[in-house]
Amino acid sequence: MSEAADLRKALMKNRLPPMGPPGLPVMGRGIRGRGPGGPMAARRDYNPVSWNQYWDTCEAVKIDSDDVFQVYRRGTSGPLLLLLHGGGYSALTWSLFAESVSEMVECQVMAFDQRGHGDTHTVNDSDLSADTLVGDVGRVLEAVYGMRQPTCIIIGHSMGGAIAVHTAYNNNVAGLAAIVVIDVVEGTAMDNLSSMQTFLRSRPQSFNSLQNAVEWSVRSGQTRNAAAARVSMPGQVKNIKTGLCGTNDIEAMKDEKTENEDIRSNMPVRADVIPEEGVENNGGQGQESSLPPAKLTTLPNTSKSLPVKKYTWRINLAATEKYWSGWFEGLSARFLNCSPAKMLLLAGIDRLDTDLTVGQMQGKFQMQVLPQCGHAVQEDTPDRLAEVVATFLLRHRLTSPRADFQRSFPAC
Repeated sequence: MSEAADLRKALMKNRLPPMGPPGLPVMGRGIRGRGPGGPMAARRDYNPVSWNQYWDTCEAVKIDSDDVFQVYRRGTSGPLLLLLHGGGYSALTWSLFAESVSEMVECQVMAFDQRGHGDTHTVNDSDLSADTLVGDVGRVLEAVYGMRQPTCIIIGHSMGGAIAVHTAYNNNVAGLAAIVVIDVVEGTAMDNLSSMQTFLRSRPQSFNSLQNAVEWSVRSGQTRNAAAARVSMPGQVKNIKTGLCGTNDIEAMKDEKTENEDIRSNMPVRADVIPEEGVENNGGQGQESSLPPAKLTTLPNTSKSLPVKKYTWRINLAATEKYWSGWFEGLSARFLNCSPAKMLLLAGIDRLDTDLTVGQMQGKFQMQVLPQCGHAVQEDTPDRLAEVVATFLLRHRLTSPRADFQRSFPAC
């Protein structure tokens, strides 16, 4: 076998998995810019984007002189929507949702990287016990708002949904008016714990670039919305060399991309090189590559041609296993017995356990099912989620509308 064939075989082993089967919804920024569809939806762009496209401010909030929490905020009036992300995600998973909901109703939105995640750094990043995470919620709110904390609605996804329930049950937030729990149910969560380690081992442990991480997120189905992945994934990985979250590399990447494009514009085409995946040699015809400018790889140097692993996961979720049961045990009872207005939002009706089924029939909480989306509801369908949350807030007279939008009625 020739050296060129050896190289091609080696590169193929490092390529991303194929796209999902036909019929899987293609989620991208459509005509409105946040949802599926539109003539540009099929043209994927995997370049990461900065937080400032969706948030007004980003602040490192210092607590007790040693713990620093990364806090993102949007808007300054109305009730506060406090957003708690799931395990392995970061505050940036809420970016598109925050933009949508703040355009629909009068509200201010805040999300922060929980300890061990994103750009937050604490003295003990490995302590992800429910009690510690609940304490962090109160500490961050106090540090940001002090004694002038507005009416609060906590919205949590997955692990964040469990922490939202614990927080409400323990009356840990003053002025808490409602909680919204997204796609976490005690019975299903406890049943899935045994398979979590297998799932985590099945993920790639490193990525060649932030673009590679974004593309994997979309192709693997972690999120079905490329626009959400572009802003969310940099907060989920860290630079292996610097140890810093991928969010810190975005501006530097822009400068590097500009420099590489200037170099490539004056570079002659060579017949003895193979471009990296994502670059199409089609004479300028067809779909434009969404990946960064390729580095030219010389055929004979096969051992030096494989991509360098530059990013890995920000948090080692497998090492947090001892805390998993503490997040979810007794969750249904706590949810049903906490006093604020409650909504449970699921990606599928099969996730509802017996206690919640009975509670829902008794009218103890509002339930909404959003089909045709995955676990990361806030990324897959941010506009639809915003409509549901906005309707819930208006129904309980917690805010006022800013614009006309499609109202969502409770459904199962």
